[in-house]
Amino acid sequence: MHVLVVEDDRDIREMVCQSLAQNDFQTLGCRDVQDAKQSIAKINPDCLVIDWMLPDGSGIDLIRWLRRQEQFKQIPVLMLTARAQETDMITGLDSGADDYLTKPMSLRELNARVRALLRRPAHYEEQQDLLQSGPLSLNTRTHEVFVMDNPIELTKTEFKLLKLLIGNPKKVFSREQILDAVWGMNAFLGDRTVDVHVLRLRKTLKPYGVEGMIMTVRGSGYRLSEQTSA
Repeated sequence: MHVLVVEDDRDIREMVCQSLAQNDFQTLGCRDVQDAKQSIAKINPDCLVIDWMLPDGSGIDLIRWLRRQEQFKQIPVLMLTARAQETDMITGLDSGADDYLTKPMSLRELNARVRALLRRPAHYEEQQDLLQSGPLSLNTRTHEVFVMDNPIELTKTEFKLLKLLIGNPKKVFSREQILDAVWGMNAFLGDRTVDVHVLRLRKTLKPYGVEGMIMTVRGSGYRLSEQTSA
């Protein structure tokens, strides 16, 4: 999982990146808004940690820009700042931040908050009726799935799994994230559950030649590709 840390103070930036890296996150640090925008476009991070005051703008403006970008608007954001007034927190959250943490902070709490943001299924669900990727289309209102004009019968779990993937094209989901989104955060199931259901979904899609759209990303999880080849 990639976390982009946008912080102009080098010592804090390096400390946060190092702490996150020790907790198995891949990290990249940026010192200003422009650098952050370029890095977001390049790596499409799974989460952002953003300071308020930056040399060429504000973290608030960066978050507002992010929420206007169709391909990046679902990325969870933790605002990390020394501004501790209630009005500042309200402004940050109203601007699109998902969580707000004030400096000086506990690194353990920072890591816990990042993990919590990444476990929120709401960040990975598009609120619209018709979702489509390549020849696959899914109607969230009628619970119908089609490959071109061919209807496909899916179980409830297979439907939820496909909805998660098709609603977030090219997004790589870990098995833990899929478990939380499909079965719920309180479900006590193993990673093997995800693998089995992915296998079943691929088997259902195979007669239509689109099973290869559900791709395994080694060491990370699964994602949906618009390409139909395996």
